Amino acid sequence: MAATTSAVLPTRRRARVNTRKLVENGAAWIALAFFVVIAVFPVFWMFMTSVKADRDLVNPSTIPFWFQQPLTLDHYVYLFTATKFTTWLGNTFLISSCVVLITLVVCIPAAYALARLKFIGAEHIGIGVFLSYVVPPTILFLPLAQILAGHGLYNTKWGLVVVYPTFTIPFCLWLLAGFFRTVPLEIEEAALVDGCNRWQAVVRVVLPLSLAGIMTVAIFAFTLAMQEFVYALTFVSSSTEKPVTLGIPTDLIRGDVYFWGSLMAGALLAGIPVAILYNFFLDYFVEGITGGALK
Repeated sequence: MAATTSAVLPTRRRARVNTRKLVENGAAWIALAFFVVIAVFPVFWMFMTSVKADRDLVNPSTIPFWFQQPLTLDHYVYLFTATKFTTWLGNTFLISSCVVLITLVVCIPAAYALARLKFIGAEHIGIGVFLSYVVPPTILFLPLAQILAGHGLYNTKWGLVVVYPTFTIPFCLWLLAGFFRTVPLEIEEAALVDGCNRWQAVVRVVLPLSLAGIMTVAIFAFTLAMQEFVYALTFVSSSTEKPVTLGIPTDLIRGDVYFWGSLMAGALLAGIPVAILYNFFLDYFVEGITGGALK
């Protein structure tokens, strides 16, 4: 009798463990499905709107998640033939690429100096630089407008290349300095002992070990520059100089008339490159964000 009882107890215990694991796995899958729906639904909505006929878009009896009229590509055709969408997209990538280059050129040496060099006020300088990131852009309109007008950059995409680093550099500098601090100082000192000077130690040791942080800064700066709207609206009015974030809403919203199909088509096409960029460099981005937070 005792042997039978002792054999039943482990079986019941295993059954409870299996049941608990099943419940936990089910809850995890439900939570994952919930977040997937939240992430995918806006993309699905933009796609459906971009391929629906105008009659379906304005018909209140039509189910919003489906269609009655045949699907069409007219909104995409209108976007590429009746607007300067390709010019806007090219301006956006040119501006964002230049901003990334400027941000890296400034942030890499400055972040290394804040992380490694010991001088009076280094910590306060880092905090001050980061606090400049939270300054509202509306406060900077007038001085930036004077600078652009004085250098002949007003109403040009190159003016945005000058302006955008004012909000990409502060945060990227703070983030990259935190990542440089995670690189062991002993590795750099070993390179100096082996005959490298400070520059060679940085190039051959610190930068390769900080690749994840550098890629994170580049992706972050590119995303900020690509999605910016306020400065572009303030400093650019010529249609051929607009980035895509400004060109789409200003040319496809005319008074109280909204070209919803072409608006969603433009938003979808503009978002695809960013999604691909994050997909390729997601591991670097996560490693850079978490690595820079260790200190």
